[in-house]
Amino acid sequence: MLEDKEILEIYKQEGNREYAFNLLVRKYSERLYWHIRKLTCCHEDANDLLQTTLVKVWKNLPEFREESKLYTWLYRIATNEALTFLKKKRITSFLSLTDYNTVLENKLQTDKYFSGDRLQTAFYKAILKLPDKQRAVFNLRYFQELKYEEIAQILGTSVGALKASYHHAYKKIKQILEELD
Repeated sequence: MLEDKEILEIYKQEGNREYAFNLLVRKYSERLYWHIRKLTCCHEDANDLLQTTLVKVWKNLPEFREESKLYTWLYRIATNEALTFLKKKRITSFLSLTDYNTVLENKLQTDKYFSGDRLQTAFYKAILKLPDKQRAVFNLRYFQELKYEEIAQILGTSVGALKASYHHAYKKIKQILEELD
């Protein structure tokens, strides 16, 4: 697998943009899909948002200035797309935060692609109870194992705020799981 810098160099060569973009898609689409999926809980929504993300990447890649790492830029686009989608869903459904979280929990339960045991299901449901941005922080840190500095670039916030957000998310999830015992 090529390094990001190598993909970008290929992209800059005349006539190689589509080839380089395909390399980028092969390298990152699965990781981006699962990141989006953990936020939306639905295969169809995650797949649609991944496609939207990739279209935005294709349109904006010529302006990518390499001030950040390529993958943090990709995650930023994917995260923003997912958070915007969730916000729109809440508004268009006229549901409260709690009610929409119940919708997400039901999607998780009925998802034919999810096959977690009781503890895994409880863990994912606890994550769904977090506010969207806090859930994004938790997912990026816990599942993607990104450094706080990378998450700060993705979400456009400070490392201190992220550490506090992750800590609060961890405590909430732990409390919810302890209440199940």
